[in-house]
Amino acid sequence: MNQRPERHMLLHPKAAVLQGIMRGIEKEGLRVDLNGALARTPHPQQLGSALTNPKITTDYSEALLELITGVHGSVESLLGELEDIHRFVAGKLQGELIWNQSMPALLPGEADIPIGWYGTSNTGMLKHVYRRGLAERYGKAMQCIAGVHYNFSLPDEVWALLGTEGNSIEEQRSKGYLALIRNFTRYSWLLMYLFGASPAISTSFVKGQPHQLERFDDDTLYLPYATSLRMSDLGYNNKAQSELQLCYNDIETFLKRLHDAVTTPWPAYEAIGTHRNGEWIQLNTNLLQIENEYYSSIRPKRSVERGERPSTALAARGVQYIEVRCLDIDPFCPVGIPDTTSAFMDAFLLFCAVEDSPFFPNNGFCRDSNDNFGIVSKRGREPGLKLVRQNQPIGLQDWGRELIERIAPYAELLDTVNNTTLHTRALGVQAQKVNHVEETPSARLLAELRASGRTFHDYTLSQSLAHHQTLTATPLPPETVASLERTATESLAEQLAIENSDTESFDTYAAKYHAALHAPVPSWATAQ
Repeated sequence: MNQRPERHMLLHPKAAVLQGIMRGIEKEGLRVDLNGALARTPHPQQLGSALTNPKITTDYSEALLELITGVHGSVESLLGELEDIHRFVAGKLQGELIWNQSMPALLPGEADIPIGWYGTSNTGMLKHVYRRGLAERYGKAMQCIAGVHYNFSLPDEVWALLGTEGNSIEEQRSKGYLALIRNFTRYSWLLMYLFGASPAISTSFVKGQPHQLERFDDDTLYLPYATSLRMSDLGYNNKAQSELQLCYNDIETFLKRLHDAVTTPWPAYEAIGTHRNGEWIQLNTNLLQIENEYYSSIRPKRSVERGERPSTALAARGVQYIEVRCLDIDPFCPVGIPDTTSAFMDAFLLFCAVEDSPFFPNNGFCRDSNDNFGIVSKRGREPGLKLVRQNQPIGLQDWGRELIERIAPYAELLDTVNNTTLHTRALGVQAQKVNHVEETPSARLLAELRASGRTFHDYTLSQSLAHHQTLTATPLPPETVASLERTATESLAEQLAIENSDTESFDTYAAKYHAALHAPVPSWATAQ
C-alpha cells in the first residue's frame, strides 16, 4: 500500500470539535395494501399535510411516504426519532403497510399510479405540476422507487483545522463540501457494494419494456451479481440528464451548469409542451424543470426560504451540508437503516472530507468513478470483479480492504470523541462484507428468496408485515404521540392558511417563480 500523509492527524489537536457533526435522515417508503399492491388512497389526513408537515410528507407519488428526522448530534438520537416517526405512522395506517424495499410493490397501470397532491395553493400546485412533469419525462413507475437520504454536516471549525482556503466561512465551507463530494464520487462504489439491497424486482415494474434482466422465478427478475438495481441504469436514468455533467471542482462552475440545465430547452420536452387540454403538465420544457430534478447520488445543499430557488440559496449563502442519496432501504431493518450503517456513513463522509481531494480533469467529469459506480450496482458481487483506479485495474475486494483500512482512523476518532465503540463496530461489520460477499444485503436477499421459495413480491410483503408488527407491538410514549399529532394538526391549519392567503393565479405565480431565477454568482467567493 502506498504511503500517504495521515490527514486525520490534522484533527487530533482539537478532535472534540467532531462532536459538532450533525446528521439527519429522509426515509421514503411506499404505502401498500395488505396484498402488497400500491395504495390508491390519498395521503392519510391523520398524518397531517404533505405540504407543511416537517416530519411526514410524500415524495413523487401520493403513495410514497417520506419520513423526515430533525438534525441530530448522535446516531442514537437520530435513529430513535426515525423509529418514533415510523411507529407513529404505522399506528395510523388503516389496512396498509410501509413497503420496506427500495424497488416497488405491485404496481397498477401508469394511469392509475397517483401523483403527489399538496392542495390548491400556488406552492402546493407548483409541487404537483413538477411531479406531473416527472411523469411525462420519466414515467410514473420510476416515481415509486424509494431510498434513504442521509444528510451530513461538519462544524465550521473543521475547515480551518484542515487548512481549507477562503476569505469567508461561506467560501471555506463550500470548498470543503465540494472536496468531500469529489472524494465521495471516487469511492461511492463501496456504498453500492456494502449497502445495495435491490438485486431483484417484480415483473410488474418493467411491464413488458425491454431490459437485460434474468428471470429468477415466475414473478421476479434479477441480475445474479447486482447490488442495487435502483441505482443502476434500470432505475434513475434519463437520456437528457446523461448529457448533463455537473462539475464539483468549484461552486461557480457547479452553479453555472445547474443554471444552464434549468434554462436550456430540450427538444423532446418542447414537443410535450407545458399544457394539455388547458391544464399544466410540466413547469417548463427545459432540460430540468427545477434544480432538484437532477438525479445525483450526492448533492450540496442549503436550507431555502419559501419560494427560494435552491441555486439562489447556494449562491447567496454557500453550501450548508451534503445529502447522500444512493442508500437503498435495508429490507432487514424495520426503519430501513441500522445504526451500523449510519455510523459507518459518518466515518466514511469524514474520511471523504479530510483526505486529499484533487480536482477532476476533463472539465470536472471523472468517467472512471461514474463507471465504477454503475459496474458495482449491476455486477458488484461478481467473482474477481475489477474496477479502475487512476487508469489502472484493481480488484474490488483489494480496493475495498484498502479503503476500510484508511477509514479506520476516522471511526476510531469518532468513537473517542463520542465515548462509544459504535463506529469501529460498524467498520468491522463492513469489513466482513468486503471479505465475505455472502454477507452483503444484496446476497442475503437473494439467498432468502432461494431458501423460502417465495417471489420478490411475496417475500417483501412478508418482511414488511413483520416490520409493521414490530413497530406497533409497543405503544409510543403518550408525549411522543401527542407531539406528532400536534405537528400533524398544525400542518393542516398551516396549509389552509397558505391556500387562503393566495391572491394571484397559478399562471402568474409560475411566471414569477421562473423569472426569479438569475444566473447565480456567489457574492462571498474570492474575487478572481
